[in-house]
Amino acid sequence: SGDVLLDIGANVGMYSIFAAKVCGTTVHAFEPESQNYAVLNQNIMLNEVDKTVSAYCAALSDRVGFDRLYLSEFVAGGSCHSWGAPLDFHNRPRGSPFVQGCFSTTIDAAVASGALPVPTHIKIDVDGLEHAVLAGARGILGNAALRSVLVELNTNLDEHWGIVDLMLDHGFDYSRDQAERAQCHEGPFKGVGNYVFRR
Repeated sequence: SGDVLLDIGANVGMYSIFAAKVCGTTVHAFEPESQNYAVLNQNIMLNEVDKTVSAYCAALSDRVGFDRLYLSEFVAGGSCHSWGAPLDFHNRPRGSPFVQGCFSTTIDAAVASGALPVPTHIKIDVDGLEHAVLAGARGILGNAALRSVLVELNTNLDEHWGIVDLMLDHGFDYSRDQAERAQCHEGPFKGVGNYVFRR
């Protein structure tokens, strides 16, 4: 209670609803995909957390502007969409059955404008573009009020290993055991898992 969570890649709200309902946390949830955004808002209403959860139909990245969101599928609860280019979660080119318009901003710009408070916690799960989100958050990463960042990392990507260096450079650390336990060890998402950085 009293903390502020940025839920980036909120999907239909699993993290957002839990944080608000169980912990009393104020949440700013970002989900640009239209079907997910609709269900996210339904879940906020059904769980009666609209006073503590605000949902935004926008992407967060390393730049501010309009572009396209390339969907992997057009269905509520879907994932592996990409903003700005048709990429899979390994950042390889792929086809897209549906493309929608989308606006993106950076965490630093949103906080500097007063649209968002400085968060105490950030969760980032954007299926391969986590490094771009963090590139737009270098100012916030240096703010001592930010205590933890959960990031889905794809250890097959060099740019995602760069995230580990970025977080360590900003005074965060992580449990190697936790990261290993969280990682998928087989299947299409082999090498992907949630890393929890704390300070």
